[in-house]
Formats: sequence, structure tokens, C-alpha cells
Amino acid sequence: MDVGKPIHRAAVFGASGGIGRALAEALVKQDAEIWAGCRSGDPGIAGAHSFAFDLDDETSIAEAADAMSDAPPDLVIVASGVLTLDDGTGPERSYLSLDPNAMERVFLLNTIGPAIIAKHMLPLFDRKERCVFAALSARVGSISDNRLGGWHSYRASKAALNMLLRNFAIELGRTHKQAVVTGLHPGTVDTQLSEPFQSNLPDGQLTAPDEAAANLLEVISKLGPSDSGKIFDYAGEVIPA
Repeated sequence: MDVGKPIHRAAVFGASGGIGRALAEALVKQDAEIWAGCRSGDPGIAGAHSFAFDLDDETSIAEAADAMSDAPPDLVIVASGVLTLDDGTGPERSYLSLDPNAMERVFLLNTIGPAIIAKHMLPLFDRKERCVFAALSARVGSISDNRLGGWHSYRASKAALNMLLRNFAIELGRTHKQAVVTGLHPGTVDTQLSEPFQSNLPDGQLTAPDEAAANLLEVISKLGPSDSGKIFDYAGEVIPA
């Protein structure tokens, strides 16, 4: 998978979500062999191999990686993540709202889960060919770009994810000279994750999932080894740490 060349095989973790589904469907249209995974095991992506994984269960992630080991993907995308928890707990506006249990859950889903996926998927990468591991991150995970504060657990979990991606890029680069590890900021996408926060958005700032997927895949197609460890937005611009 040289820069700009078609993807042969890809795995999308989180293919039942808005962006993950759009990414998997777009990759299928590129005639790539696609593995599409979600917690239920059936994201319903026509033309893709389905698999189950649960961020609460490392064994399920290891088993998914093992199932792909005979024909490893050259692109792995982690499209899972959370902003508002299932119980309705949303991003904190003040440090007075911090709850350790909620913070723990946010970090599990946004930071620890993608890291464990990397643990099991990165060893599958070819040591000589270009391979890409990309995890959905967020601009609000940038420490130097933080002007508003708030959203403590979400911001911190994405900042921690960005640091891990940088660490993985350095380690993987020692043995996989053509590999790329990156974080991607998709913008504000019209999905269940962003729905509670869409009312105050300026016109034109909300992106449809299929458009967001096309943007991200275009960015991925242009990344080379010198880009590994960096975080990019949907337009291909580097987001500062």
C-alpha cells in the first residue's frame, strides 16, 4: 500500500457507529477486502467480513486479530469512542462535576481500548510494506490548542490517546520502516455521538458520515512514514500536541 495506492485489506473496529460504518462501506467500494467489527459481531456491512470485539474484553480483540493473521490488513482503523456515556453522563463543564467512575469508563473506551487493539494488530503488519494504523482522535485532545477548558475526561482521554499513538509510532518505526501510526480528527460529524451538541453549531460545520469518511481516507492515502506519530484533521492539517 504505497502512498496513493489502493488499499488491499483493511479492518475497521467500530463499524456499527456512524463514522465507522461509513468508512467500512467506502472501503468496500474501493474493492478492498474488509473486516468490519462491532460488539454484536454483525455491523451489517455488505461485502465485508464481520467480526465481534468488545473493548471490555481483551480476549475478544486477540481473537479478532488471530482471525486476520493469515491475511493481515494493511490498514487498521479504530473508529470506536464515546463522548456521552450510556447512562447519559456527558462531558463535564466543571471540575466539580468529575466522577471517578465516569472518568474510568471514558478512558477505557477512548484510550485503553484503542491501545489494546494496537497491541494485537500492530504485530500483524508487514515489516517491509506500508501499513497504517489510524485511530479517531479529536482536536480537543490538543493541549496547546485548548482555549476553553471543560470536557475534562473527553479531552484528557484523547490527549492520552495521542500520546500513546506517538509512542507506538516510535516503537513500530524501529522495525517497520514504512509503517504509519496516526490519529485522525474527523470534524463534527452528524452521528449519535455529536447529536446532543449540534444545536449550537454554525451553518456548514456539521459533516455527513460519508463525507467525513471520504475526507479521512483521502488523508490516510497521503500519509508516509515521516507522518507517523502525528495527529491530522480531516483536511490533512497537523493538529498540535
